[in-house]
Amino acid sequence: MTSDEHTSQDTQQLQDRVNNRSQRPQSAAFKQFMAAHWAESSTATHSPDAVAEYSPQRRRAVSERFSGERVVIPAGPLKVRSNDTDYRFRPHSAFAHLTGLGVDHEPNAVLVFEPVEPGSGDDGGDHEVTLYFKPMAGRDTEEFYADSRYGEFWIGPRPGLEEFQQRLGIRTKDLGELEPAVTKNAGAVEIGGTRIRLLREVDLNVEALVDTSRVNTGVDLEASDALDAELTEFCSELRLVKDDWEIAQMRHSVEATIAGFDDVVRALPRAVGHDRGERIVEGAFFARARLEGNDLGYDTIAASGNNATVLHWIRNHDRIEPGELLLLDAGVEADSLYTADLTRTIPVSGTFSPVQRRVYEAVLAAADAAFAVVKPGIRFREIHQAAVAVLAEHLDEWGLLPVPLEEALSAEGQHHRRWMPHGTSHHLGLDVHDCAQAKRDLYLDGILEPGMIFTIEPGLYFKNEDLAVPESFRGIGVRIEDDVLVTQDGAENLSAALPRTPDAVEAWIAKLQG
Repeated sequence: MTSDEHTSQDTQQLQDRVNNRSQRPQSAAFKQFMAAHWAESSTATHSPDAVAEYSPQRRRAVSERFSGERVVIPAGPLKVRSNDTDYRFRPHSAFAHLTGLGVDHEPNAVLVFEPVEPGSGDDGGDHEVTLYFKPMAGRDTEEFYADSRYGEFWIGPRPGLEEFQQRLGIRTKDLGELEPAVTKNAGAVEIGGTRIRLLREVDLNVEALVDTSRVNTGVDLEASDALDAELTEFCSELRLVKDDWEIAQMRHSVEATIAGFDDVVRALPRAVGHDRGERIVEGAFFARARLEGNDLGYDTIAASGNNATVLHWIRNHDRIEPGELLLLDAGVEADSLYTADLTRTIPVSGTFSPVQRRVYEAVLAAADAAFAVVKPGIRFREIHQAAVAVLAEHLDEWGLLPVPLEEALSAEGQHHRRWMPHGTSHHLGLDVHDCAQAKRDLYLDGILEPGMIFTIEPGLYFKNEDLAVPESFRGIGVRIEDDVLVTQDGAENLSAALPRTPDAVEAWIAKLQG
């Protein structure tokens, strides 16, 4: 079965579930009338998107790395949420990066790099690159009004082949032409075939198409898995350094996220004492994410009281009580799909208690120490080392470490990590944990370069049930997270406009709730 047939089958199965309760007329008269008297679709020309100036360089990097090989990058399919409703579509990040497509374009699309004579391809590369996707059916077709997944009557208009070609600078073809494009002349290089590399775990239909072609041409699937893994790795590493367009997208996302944090502080009085106060916080931020972006970059952590000691608390169904701390970890995903990732720990009553402030200042000192070491040429792991060393010093000063500080900081010790079990930094961009498939020597052991963007987010988490700390510390969770751009000579805090010091946080709350 071809990829297009798989897609059609999936669509038909969904349509069958709809049709068993459909009351749509089936008469020839109805169908004839529905196909008539519609305005002509727009034939306007379109200017190139701003990203079209940058995405060719990204594709050129893929072309140079995999010269002579066919490279297949799927966007991914729609995913059913409940019966005949789908989740909002989000393409795979590598597809978005290489095409420049964000928002909800284009389910089932596939980007194919076809090898040509070196230097004779698109933008002087070694490949001709084509975007295959399902164009919108005409208004004179039954799909227009009958297909609830793809029909314009149901989901609104979508760009056509010509529009995307003009906007993105990529040749486009109907998805129905994908199978021969992917399978032609496939086979082992040793016998004159074309090697295929596929971005896996994105679209099972495309995987079936490629793997069937490999089997039919005698290609070893285990060896192919290793080749595919190299493609995944490279696509991840390609995003380690952001270009100017990506940096601008990140600035927009951070700015929108800061506005969302302001919204939360304004909504906080309404949340205090409510049975689901955390949901009020979550909803306030989500409204901003949808207003100024595409969506949330990740599920919001709105954790009050002891929930703030749960690293990925996303249930957000508990009360918020006076005197507690609210740990808010949230990010707006821009229409381009680039996301911010910020955290602030907010005193619910407007001011920190002495012990809350004590913990907060220790975390802030760790964050400042991490910022101080960031510059081109250092290793990524040094950021974490700088932060946790400061946290360990404070924990030692408070008498919480069961061993001397030097022993705790040794590789054989690490006792301080009981209260800071996560990493201090992760790369940020199209994914909230961007570039996660990159090789270790380019990530954890990687050397910082200008254009890299990552978080700095130390924390301390003292659970209610933690008998290794005094009772006064229990139930306090603090994290401070900022988004950082490596510059030519240091670092820029992209989220510097969001208050960080305890005095500034208290003044921020007073101003917005005043």
